Amino acid sequence: MITTQPQGVTPPIRLLGVALLFSTFFLPALSVDRSNFKTCDQSSFCKRQRKLEPGSSPYRAVLGSAKLSADKLEIQLIDDKNQVSLLLEVFGLNGNMTRIKINEINPLKPRYEVPDVLLGTPIPANLQVTGQDDNTLELSLGGAEHKLLVTGTPFRLDILSGRDLVLSVNSRGLLHFERLRERKDTDTEKTDVPPEGDDGNPGEEEATKEEESKKVDEDEPGMWDETFKTHTDTKPNGPSSVGLDFSLPGFEHVYGIPEHADNLRLRTTESTDPYRLYNLDVFQYELYNTMALYGSVPLLLAHNVQRTLGIFWLNAAETWVDISSNTAGKTLLGKMFQYIHGGGETPQTDVRWMSESGIIDVFVLLGPTPHDVFKQYASLTGTQSLPPYFSLGYHQCRWNYNDEDDVRNVDAGFDEHDLPYDVIWLDIEHADGKRYFTWDPHKFPTPKDMLSNLKDKRRKMVAIVDPHIKIDSGYRIHNEIRSRGFYVKNKDGGDYEGWCWPGSAAYPDFTNPEMRAWWSSMFAYDQYEGSTENLFVWNDMNEPSVFNGPEVTMHKDAIHWGGWEHRDIHNLYGLYVQKATADGLIQRSGGKERPFVLTRAFFAGSQRYGAVWTGDNAAEWDHLKISIPMCLSLSLVGISFCGADVGGFFKNPETELLVRWYQAGAYQPFFRAHAHLDTPRREPWLHGDDNLKLIREVLQQRYALLPFWYTEFYRAWRDAEPVMRPLWVEFPTDVSTFAMDDQYMIGSALLVHPVTEANSRGVQIYLPGVGEVFYDVHSYQKYEAPQSFYLPVTSSSIPVYQRGGTIIPRKNRPRRSSDCMHDDPFTLHVALNLQGEARGELFIDDGHSFNYEQNEFLYREFNYSRGELKSSSLDPRGNFETSSWLERVIIIGASQPTSVTLSLLGGSETPLEFEYDAHTSVITVRKPGVNIAADFTISLR
Repeated sequence: MITTQPQGVTPPIRLLGVALLFSTFFLPALSVDRSNFKTCDQSSFCKRQRKLEPGSSPYRAVLGSAKLSADKLEIQLIDDKNQVSLLLEVFGLNGNMTRIKINEINPLKPRYEVPDVLLGTPIPANLQVTGQDDNTLELSLGGAEHKLLVTGTPFRLDILSGRDLVLSVNSRGLLHFERLRERKDTDTEKTDVPPEGDDGNPGEEEATKEEESKKVDEDEPGMWDETFKTHTDTKPNGPSSVGLDFSLPGFEHVYGIPEHADNLRLRTTESTDPYRLYNLDVFQYELYNTMALYGSVPLLLAHNVQRTLGIFWLNAAETWVDISSNTAGKTLLGKMFQYIHGGGETPQTDVRWMSESGIIDVFVLLGPTPHDVFKQYASLTGTQSLPPYFSLGYHQCRWNYNDEDDVRNVDAGFDEHDLPYDVIWLDIEHADGKRYFTWDPHKFPTPKDMLSNLKDKRRKMVAIVDPHIKIDSGYRIHNEIRSRGFYVKNKDGGDYEGWCWPGSAAYPDFTNPEMRAWWSSMFAYDQYEGSTENLFVWNDMNEPSVFNGPEVTMHKDAIHWGGWEHRDIHNLYGLYVQKATADGLIQRSGGKERPFVLTRAFFAGSQRYGAVWTGDNAAEWDHLKISIPMCLSLSLVGISFCGADVGGFFKNPETELLVRWYQAGAYQPFFRAHAHLDTPRREPWLHGDDNLKLIREVLQQRYALLPFWYTEFYRAWRDAEPVMRPLWVEFPTDVSTFAMDDQYMIGSALLVHPVTEANSRGVQIYLPGVGEVFYDVHSYQKYEAPQSFYLPVTSSSIPVYQRGGTIIPRKNRPRRSSDCMHDDPFTLHVALNLQGEARGELFIDDGHSFNYEQNEFLYREFNYSRGELKSSSLDPRGNFETSSWLERVIIIGASQPTSVTLSLLGGSETPLEFEYDAHTSVITVRKPGVNIAADFTISLR
């Protein structure tokens, strides 16, 4: 969805259509108005935190106060500048993780600790003291491998693996914790524990310094209120920010902390603004910068050839992340010269987190492999939900399909032109005056009939339901929310109001569990009139977007359930909206059916509730290109179900760009075309027969691979394996892959390098891995790795390579939708490695219910070795009946056999027909005819 009205513009008294006004006055510029969004210097806490220079920490750990229980260490920290005490808690956690919490000991009022993101209380691991001297405490972290060193003065933490230093905390002395206070407080601050070697009564000189320090603090702009443009943010308890630094010796490559329109590898920020995590509705976002976007996941990963680790900063307030490196700016030649002459320092990356409020609550994920880090993070926040099968197909959307006739004609156009698709979408214009949970009575008078027609074609619909509610006394949803007191409040206690698509709107308080339960109940079929079981939901504008609010969002001093300020919970709001919506779709089916909910705003844990897309992109080649690292960044932090608007939301794509975007989008997890209200129609058949043919080929490739995609999503749900992953995840010791983000892996089997340059005649391909082999999926040409080569391309080229040693299940019969393919036969593509072996998996269930949780599924394993392809069960608990059978086996990289036979468990051998192509070394085995659920062996002799 398109976004904002510039700040300072008074909304019209009569909203003749916010969309029309917006497109008339603000679309021609088509670029972000940076003045609408803060820089670090304009965010007072970021400016204060960043003014602190690295040096000796003013904090010391009072080792004599240490208390050790079975699962945690408690130590008091004292700031010797102002004698304020903090409590440090260190937890050893099961699974090679460590949790570090720092909070005020006696705060003026409780500080916010993020709820509902963690799955529960992490399982503790025993801590044991293994050594101690006057200034150091040594502990084992749940085992012999990792140790924690606590240094007293100045305070720092070091985590070691064996003798190797893995990570240091506060080694640069940038711990900064602003205490809550009352305005004009003149009481002398008191510490709970006296300084070591002191009688606990600071001298006159120290007291004077403390009062001077307080006076300076309170006189600094932005401490008690902060004005940005026309908006003033009040701070009744003054500044409350927290900050902490982490040093990563041996690491040059860090990733994660989405969402930013930037490269996969994070840049250093010494000369720029830090990366900002603050969910914002950014109109026509710019590329290759550190500005905040729609979602925030405060997880950073670091990788080198020895290990991978993660830092998960659990804080939902506005957060900035500074990254610095001692190798930044050095060329490869310079590094080599330094190494040759023996003067090389160990590479190190330093990461500094700064949040406006809350506490310091950070998890260190110690890996050591990439997949270990994924599992560690998933043990905290959950895995990607298993999506319904249909949602992996193609989605057709624009703002907006005009009416029921338009929907019917577009749907018929796909059949007329022999194009598969699964879902057609309706944007905000489908509702009655932007009143969500309703239908425009003139444009969509019979929604159930419309949905029934789609169901007859075995297709679905998604309709938008946004979290801004039109203030209208004739609108049932508004009246119920207001009467129940479920709206967010302003600082004075009234309902918070702002402007969004319906005009004057109020914002449900999704932090309130009673509000979420009520919202979920509105998706019941008897509440959401016109809805049926094949209608699903899209949550947009849930940052939340407030057109006339500061930075196009909610005032930070708005009040939520429990008395918490919006500043504390901001980045959680979108997660709660998606959660409540997903719960509603589950509840409407009596808990039987899986939901599909797309969200724009997200946070850590959002992967549990559905899909994410990269927001309002533009029909430009660079936006196509940036979709790859944006989705890879999301995949690294657990959100596998990601995609970008195919064709670009804004502007009008040239035909070549549109086709190339289809080709790229078909190999990303979420595959949806979407376009702005003011763009010409873009249905695939409107661009000439030649381009229609190219798009048809793309869609058919996507649908043929749906069994593979679905199996990868099952692995994401079960094992926290990212579906779309950077090359370095699969090839963690290949340094050439560490900064690569123009090609990627789907699972461990497919390497994809979309064409993302205009008028491209070729692309540079890199195939990683010593002793690996790859095969072009279209031509079966074999390539041994590692190697880099130039591949000539045509308009139909989609460079995709199957990795040797893998088996991919496909369904090759074209159908109108994925549901129509449910019982179709399979083809196995067996790509042999240099040892003549291959392995693959296949997950099957009904594709829509939660019955797989009751073991109604099949999870099959295929193994090829020594001329035999064997099929067996990977999980004997699974039991699911299917009529799908094995239609064909294609073995790539094989020598010619003299015979091929099929044998079932306990049965006799049956000869099979086969062909051998000597040019490509491909064997095609035809019609084994065995049920895909059977244990069988196909032998080649």
